[in-house]
Amino acid sequence: MRKALVLGFVAAMLATTALTAQDERRKSPPGEAATQIGDHWIEIEYNRPILRGRTGIFGSGDEYGKKVTGRAPVWRLGADQSTRLKTEVALKFGDTTVPAGEYSLFAQLDGPDSWTLIISSWGAQEGYNPEDKENLWGAYGYTTDKDVARLKMQIEPAQVSMDQFTIIFVNVTDAGGTIAMGWENTVALAPFMVAK
Repeated sequence: MRKALVLGFVAAMLATTALTAQDERRKSPPGEAATQIGDHWIEIEYNRPILRGRTGIFGSGDEYGKKVTGRAPVWRLGADQSTRLKTEVALKFGDTTVPAGEYSLFAQLDGPDSWTLIISSWGAQEGYNPEDKENLWGAYGYTTDKDVARLKMQIEPAQVSMDQFTIIFVNVTDAGGTIAMGWENTVALAPFMVAK
């Protein structure tokens, strides 16, 4: 499984080289993960922060997660604009069915072995606008009242240090798959099924 994840991340990085080459000056270039199950597309759009020589990006102890969340209560799973999940088919995360539609993705980082994926109906601002109370910039202003689903993620150590935050789909079948995300030395996995 680990070897397949590493190979998947390498393939994802190569596939996004064309995207990042278009705008090399952005601190967090855009990224996209996409898969097709049957006739239906599932896509994740996000921005990909780079380590730039930093280590221990998630921190440790009581400070765990604070480097990536900043002043926000949860992590936006990337940088800048909120990470967006677009699905043409209903998906099941744990016991919760998420209808087809568009959502924001966040993660609650309680510790190095305890991440929770949050699927939220919060909309995303294109750029920071403090007057817009219906949509978020990143995770600033996030509240739990628009949570659609929460899922404990499986956390694994990475076999290599991943310089750029990356999201990919792995182990995809007609029945579902797994959202895999990795940065530095951490890989987080969130399995899902196509809702019947």
